[in-house]
Amino acid sequence: MITPGYTEVQYGAVTVLVGAERGAYPYANSVLVRGTAETLVIDPSLSLVGSAPPADIALVSHAHEDHIAGLGCYEVPVHIHERDLAALRSRAVMAAGYGLPPDATAQTEAMLRDRFHIQDRPDATAFTDGTVFDLGGRTVTVVHLPGHTAGHSGFLIEPDGFLYVADIDLTSFGPFYGDVGSSLLEFEASMRRCREIGARWYGTAHQKGVIEGAAEFAGRLDDFAGVVERRDAALLAYLDEPRTVEEIAERRLVYRPHVDGAHVKPVERRTAVRHLDRLTGAGLVAEVGGGRFRAT
Repeated sequence: MITPGYTEVQYGAVTVLVGAERGAYPYANSVLVRGTAETLVIDPSLSLVGSAPPADIALVSHAHEDHIAGLGCYEVPVHIHERDLAALRSRAVMAAGYGLPPDATAQTEAMLRDRFHIQDRPDATAFTDGTVFDLGGRTVTVVHLPGHTAGHSGFLIEPDGFLYVADIDLTSFGPFYGDVGSSLLEFEASMRRCREIGARWYGTAHQKGVIEGAAEFAGRLDDFAGVVERRDAALLAYLDEPRTVEEIAERRLVYRPHVDGAHVKPVERRTAVRHLDRLTGAGLVAEVGGGRFRAT
């Protein structure tokens, strides 16, 4: 059952619209930024449906359903990074980006429509890294943070010193880079970039909410990035004998054994390949023939 509604929390002049269940999926936290000339909403989520605050501009961090479920409430200009633009313009392209089998892709598109109210947004336009939205006395600057999706972006709000990092969300699940357009290497680079941006507040899209202070954020980011290191370690331990990608996917690096669904095997397979590519490049894994890999 969908539980709409949100709680407003102020950080300077930035309003975080904390989603139902602390922004846990299928919900998310949205952000409202008011200037003297215009008001901007970031990632209008499912919790805004039926009670969306007014805004003149909508920004989307990336083309995933939990970040745009409330977008239909806004007949205003909407902007997203150029690398995610096609997925926002077309629900079918978005569904295909999850890389599921054909029957599951069709079911996913129906879910996007019926559960998340997602419609094609052919009016959406692209921004790039460094694009600035001037709201009058307050600016929102795009910080491209790819990896989760190719266009995944954060937003630096000044003069408040608020950096919205979207799905670099610091949860114990860890970084997700299992979609067709995801990249492990880009995700790691994006985490490094976040660390270099000094802000007063760091806003996440999900349960962890807003973190105050660069030192506290850096510590939590270390824990989040550590999940990637643990996946590396688990994979290297499993490769004490030659294994195929399919065997690694069955073993699982991402999801716990009880998690089921059409998405699990494709995500596990892509994640395994991305770790193998990196570990092979570092000389820690070698292909030993027959599509099998072993730790060196």
